[in-house]
Amino acid sequence: MSGPPTHARPPQRVGRLKALATSPRALRLAMNLWPPFLCSGIRVESMAEDLRHVRVRLAHSPLTSNYVGTLFGGSLFAMTDPFWMMMVLRGLGPGYVVWDQAAEVTFVAPGRGAVSATFELEEQVLDELRAAASDGTPVRRWFTTEVVAADGTGTVVARVRKLLYVRRR
Repeated sequence: MSGPPTHARPPQRVGRLKALATSPRALRLAMNLWPPFLCSGIRVESMAEDLRHVRVRLAHSPLTSNYVGTLFGGSLFAMTDPFWMMMVLRGLGPGYVVWDQAAEVTFVAPGRGAVSATFELEEQVLDELRAAASDGTPVRRWFTTEVVAADGTGTVVARVRKLLYVRRR
């Protein structure tokens, strides 16, 4: 009976978008031109150099509205979908595997205008993930983002939760 392979594992595979983006500025530009965002009225407004802060906006237009004139629920989710995984993967570095494992969306109020979502990843969270995964045990952690009206009222339109799976390579 043979044991596990002794060769080193390759780094986690990344999509073409990340492979093309050599800096946060290039990644932001690529994401803004990425058809699922471009065609859905989703725009990455800002992205920190260390990818610990991201701000995204979803425009309200006839193309992003549903039957009753409010923002499509799928668009509200799509605007938040990739960021926690990308931020945690970049923050932890190449010695970790990070996957989206589950998601939940709670619609709180109708989106009758543009909305935005802000993601902030604290070093303390990365330290907790590193400590929990240090013995090779897979770690699962929920991250929550509020999608708020961009009109300055702070009205919460949706809450999106993402469950990330993290383990050491």
